[in-house]
Amino acid sequence: MTHERFEILAQAYGGDIARWPAPERDAAALLMAAEPEFSRIVLSDAGELDAALELWAPMSVSPALRQTAIASAPGMRRRWGGPWSWFMGAGVGAGLAAACAAGLVVGVMLSDVTQPAASDDTVSASLSNYEDLSGLVTGEGA
Repeated sequence: MTHERFEILAQAYGGDIARWPAPERDAAALLMAAEPEFSRIVLSDAGELDAALELWAPMSVSPALRQTAIASAPGMRRRWGGPWSWFMGAGVGAGLAAACAAGLVVGVMLSDVTQPAASDDTVSASLSNYEDLSGLVTGEGA
């Protein structure tokens, strides 16, 4: 383990090697045995930070102060738009109904346009053999 890696681990995990990742502990122990003065300085600096962090506690707030802060915060206010607010809602509904009606009318009108009209030639060609087939229906045909 390098000195730089040892310092990084001490800053990240603190001065107690038991809190370090397991794969790093053995290498740290070897470095501590090889260079006790260096490891003592690095671990003591990290230990001071650990002690300061252990003493820190979040600031507590009294329930009265909390309620005062909540009460003084601006809340959601319902804006009254007067009589026009009802008309705005009715206008949106009427607009949607008109759009649906227009879509229905256009759809019905386009259904005639999209269906192919039978030409006179097609009708006469299909009816020209009608007399030939009439005998089959009455049983007189071939």
